[in-house]
Amino acid sequence: GKDYVREKVCQEYRMLGKENFRTLTIIANSRKYSNGTFEEIGHLVREIVSLAETCCADGAHPSCYDAGSSALSVKSCSADSPFPAHPGTAECCTHEGLERKLCLAALRHPPQPLPRYLQPSDQELCQAFRKDPREFADRYLYEYASSYSQAPLPVLLGSTRTFLSMVSTCCISPAPTACFLKEKLQRKTLSLLTLTSNRACSRFSAYGKDKVTFSYLASLAQKVPTASFEDLFLLAQDAAEVFSQCCDSVAEDCMQKKLSEHTAKACATLSAQDERFADCCKGKNLMESYFCILSLPPAPAPKLPEAPQPTNKELCSKEGDLQATRQVLPRSLFELARRHPSLPDAILAKLYDASEKIRGECCSAKDPSACLHSKRQRMGAELPPVLEMASQLCGQYTKLYFLDFKKRLRESLTQTFPEASAEQLEQLLEQRVSFASTCCTPDAPPLLCASKV
Repeated sequence: GKDYVREKVCQEYRMLGKENFRTLTIIANSRKYSNGTFEEIGHLVREIVSLAETCCADGAHPSCYDAGSSALSVKSCSADSPFPAHPGTAECCTHEGLERKLCLAALRHPPQPLPRYLQPSDQELCQAFRKDPREFADRYLYEYASSYSQAPLPVLLGSTRTFLSMVSTCCISPAPTACFLKEKLQRKTLSLLTLTSNRACSRFSAYGKDKVTFSYLASLAQKVPTASFEDLFLLAQDAAEVFSQCCDSVAEDCMQKKLSEHTAKACATLSAQDERFADCCKGKNLMESYFCILSLPPAPAPKLPEAPQPTNKELCSKEGDLQATRQVLPRSLFELARRHPSLPDAILAKLYDASEKIRGECCSAKDPSACLHSKRQRMGAELPPVLEMASQLCGQYTKLYFLDFKKRLRESLTQTFPEASAEQLEQLLEQRVSFASTCCTPDAPPLLCASKV
């Protein structure tokens, strides 16, 4: 309702003061419309700040806020609107009054596939800062928040605040280089938190809780293939719980506190089982340990017996233990992941979706056994070559220098497709190079890679 909205905005405005309210508005809208331009976000911020300044003042008419926000929604719906363009705007504009305002407020752009913010050199930072400190701060807030739009709001606020404080301190310091070095070391934990929480929350928003649990489980199985399913599944559930609680939380330290607790559990469970894990867990700083664990390359596949296939009864259990039924698919895909350490998340996620779909179709069919049998036969024939190709592609991409990788891939494609024309070969080469460079890395963007599979 409008009173609540007005009260909420005015309470925030009074509590933060105009400048901090403005900063928060730039960050929040740059996150929300992460592919809006700097100018479009600027228009929106000016209107929102002006509305709050006018209508939250003592003695402002009670209808001031409602009238002002209605005028804003009319402006959003005009053909020459200066605000960030969104494909859902037209649909919202078919509504009237409060319904239209709430619809416009709920619009969000999908996140940037990969962060695009590149930090300039210290000299360039100071040059831009001295030229126009306010313009510098606004542009930085916009670029950083739209690049890391999935990081929780409090994490972004803390990260940008300390960065701007560092620039304003070091650019007037008699020894800027030493100052930047010291400040960057102090910001390290916060920078890592922004990076890792943006990555985790992007995956969480694309996958949802169940699929993110599986994705995390598969990643751990590839790093520590000798660990038990039970240990890794508990850790994956714990991580998914952290993301579900903290990705949209406005609590100041939710992500840092809960992610640190999760890292401590992971270190306690896996350090004794894996030397590389133990190395990551040596330091006192849990955020650095978490980043180190995320960055671990897959371990070589151990010699394991053939994985047991889930039975039809396990897959389609109607009564019985729901918990066990929930674990059937993750367990069989865990077995697959630890036997194929180079398989990228995008391929495993696709398999997870396909398996869920098959289970849904066959368990409700007239003859579940016959349905599952035919699907198994088809997957048995079609799957191995796909897994082999993806494993080989990502395995070579992570081991070789880029130019060597491209050269070897060209040779292998020429042998595999001797009939192909030079143009066709080039097309295949570019397609596979693009997949490998985007989707074989630990921070691969989930939605973009799903479309590339």
